[in-house]
Amino acid sequence: MQAQKNSDKQLFVGIDLGTSRTSVMSRRGVKTMVRSVVGYPKDIIGVKILNSTVVIGQEALDNHPYLSLHFPLADGVLKETSEKDEQAARELLRHVVNCAEPQADERVFGVLGVPARASLFNKSQLLKITEETMAMAMVVSEPFMVAYGLDKLNNSLIIDIGAGTTDICAMKGTVPSHSDQVTLLKGGNYVDEVFSHAVAESYPDVQMTRFLAQKIKDKYGFVGEPTQEVVVSLRSNGKPLLHDVTRELRFACETIIPDILESLETLVAGFDPEDQAEALNNIILAGGGCNMIGLDVALAEGLKDYGKVHVTRVADPDFAGAAGALKLATELPTEYWNQVGDVIGG
Repeated sequence: MQAQKNSDKQLFVGIDLGTSRTSVMSRRGVKTMVRSVVGYPKDIIGVKILNSTVVIGQEALDNHPYLSLHFPLADGVLKETSEKDEQAARELLRHVVNCAEPQADERVFGVLGVPARASLFNKSQLLKITEETMAMAMVVSEPFMVAYGLDKLNNSLIIDIGAGTTDICAMKGTVPSHSDQVTLLKGGNYVDEVFSHAVAESYPDVQMTRFLAQKIKDKYGFVGEPTQEVVVSLRSNGKPLLHDVTRELRFACETIIPDILESLETLVAGFDPEDQAEALNNIILAGGGCNMIGLDVALAEGLKDYGKVHVTRVADPDFAGAAGALKLATELPTEYWNQVGDVIGG
């Protein structure tokens, strides 16, 4: 096999390309995360301050006053709005691959995650961009990557809550089919938006941004009865004041539960009757959104009519997808990649 002959000149990487954050892991041991944002200086002053014509990730957010920010992904897939967004996507992917530290004489072979039901156009668009940075690339469903990394390939249900989408996949011992997967357009960004509006309604004088809402949700997000009040300092007419946002945060976080439960009910019914009990005992939460306190309990409670239900979280939500992608890239010979996902190169 070509892959085995040139193994010393190849670098395998797993990439979880997310709307908000992108995580990457390599066989050489790199494990890092990048904010999925690209910034271009607004004018020559910004170029002088930053000494660069493009900045990526947290550096772009930290210097946003001088920059035009581009988030090249929306709802977990590449935007289709402008050439600038496409350029930003290329810059982001090139940066992510460079984070994996390929050597000059190495060819990069990468597996990338996309939402469970991403369109063929979205997949081909992403693969086209990877041609500039990888010798071979495969795109696969994000929850499938998580399942592969955990060896939960049969009678399990994976819920991957990202910023742009929530993806749910029923694993039945085969590569999941279209009907085994669901993509919901309600992820962390949706919760942030609902939370911002709820705070604005309760406290009209408060200045709330998307980034501030996300920061509060990531730190205190919960569903169900609160274990403590969420009191945070917010600017009200410019002055920092403490505000109790417990009720607003709970309301926002719980908005994603009904759609997840409805999708789980549909997917559970797709298992053979003798396998449904095992699947209900193997429901796994992944992605940054799974950190909401009480979400596992709330989902189990919502499915109580189905009998015994066990919901767990992955140990490393931010990297479970990338770890599964890397495992897939290193374990599966490249000549079989097209049996699992969409492929380019080789």
